[in-house]
Amino acid sequence: MNDAIVVTNLSKSFETVKAVDNISFAVKDSEVFAFLGPNGAGKTTTISVICGLLKPTAGTVVLNGYDVALEPTEVRKSIGVIFQDPSLDERLTVYENLDFHGMIYHMPYRLRRQRITEVLDLVGLGDKTKTIVRTFSGGMKRRLEIARGLMHRPRVMILDEPTTGLDPQTRAHIWDYVLKLSQEQKITIFFTTHYLDEAEVCDRLAIIDHGRIAALDTPDALKEKYHKTTLNDVFLEVTGYDIREDAGDAKEHFGLIVRQKRLK
Repeated sequence: MNDAIVVTNLSKSFETVKAVDNISFAVKDSEVFAFLGPNGAGKTTTISVICGLLKPTAGTVVLNGYDVALEPTEVRKSIGVIFQDPSLDERLTVYENLDFHGMIYHMPYRLRRQRITEVLDLVGLGDKTKTIVRTFSGGMKRRLEIARGLMHRPRVMILDEPTTGLDPQTRAHIWDYVLKLSQEQKITIFFTTHYLDEAEVCDRLAIIDHGRIAALDTPDALKEKYHKTTLNDVFLEVTGYDIREDAGDAKEHFGLIVRQKRLK
């Protein structure tokens, strides 16, 4: 299996603050890979460098075979990105948001119409093409952002804290869609989170703290290695503090997602 993302000795500093401190890791094709860490751990900075929005202080990033620093246009063509902060134009309709995205990527008119239908069906918004986005709930907006990120058929989807601020049930529904994409579309998923239940759904995860990777493996392998029964206990072992986040009503649903994913 080839690597979709290869990060080597990556560092990023802002004046005297080292946000990312000499990290290396690789994400395989079609893998669901997670960064688990608290706010300020370096997750978003790493994402920004991988997407080409920030220049690294040191190190390299290769995405889908393209050097992010040397071939930024090719990198942008091959990724879909969903950041923490909403980026939809809420004054426009669902169709207009997606159509504008397609035009940015120089997609022909007929292909844009075809892809709009396809991606909205994927996220369960096929009947909302004429709806003004400002009328949507937070969860529906996130689903629309996922659809928009898929318009140009990216090989890698990058999601930075995609469910922050959403209620537990909506978070669970969002991950239903994301895992479905991974399995059916064979898209590589790289996401960041501080929710333990979300980290459980990945194939592998890296625990990141103070800009450094403290541990990296499958959720089950990390528990076995550190002789723990939960990811929170693993996190506590390798970082020295607690990252627990009560998943509330989503816990049972997430358990089902995890079981289904590991049986695929």
